[in-house]
Amino acid sequence: MTVWHWVRHGPTHEKTFVGWRDVPADLSDTAQIERLQNHLPVEALVISSDLIRCIATADALQQSRPRLPHHRDLREMHFGLWDGMHFNEVAARDPDLSRAYWENPGDVAAPEGESWNQTAARVNAVVDAMNAAHPDTHIIAVAHFGVILTQVQRALGVTAHAAMAHKIDNLSVTTLAHQTGHWQVETINHLV
Repeated sequence: MTVWHWVRHGPTHEKTFVGWRDVPADLSDTAQIERLQNHLPVEALVISSDLIRCIATADALQQSRPRLPHHRDLREMHFGLWDGMHFNEVAARDPDLSRAYWENPGDVAAPEGESWNQTAARVNAVVDAMNAAHPDTHIIAVAHFGVILTQVQRALGVTAHAAMAHKIDNLSVTTLAHQTGHWQVETINHLV
């Protein structure tokens, strides 16, 4: 069984869409970081998205755990032209498209960005490769809201819209276990 401990990166305090834009995480809550370090399995491998908010969060959690190279395909959803825009600006610029993007996630893509299904496909490919390469292993994966929800969707076998109803807080842990093609949800959005 491969057990995934998905950790959402530290807060960015951004008030706009943040996808592939590289913004830092606030990791000043050292007490919460320490609780999270102690909660996560010591023998786990650590991997993260290649964006600095995830790299820095993984650095803070790593301790003596073995580290795998950062992975570009664990990046957040690509919001394209919307990245850096406030929700109201996006709604004004693309009212129908932005509504469809959130209400009917799947094949609807942000302008010059990607759809939910494209995000899920690239993340699934990483997870499948890791499951094959590291059976019977705990993996701490530091990633993003959308990335984690694609895996919640997969594990629960629900629609993207249903998956998006779940809250994923910064520095929370979502634990999903995989064994021979079957997924089990242990926790979603656990805060320590």
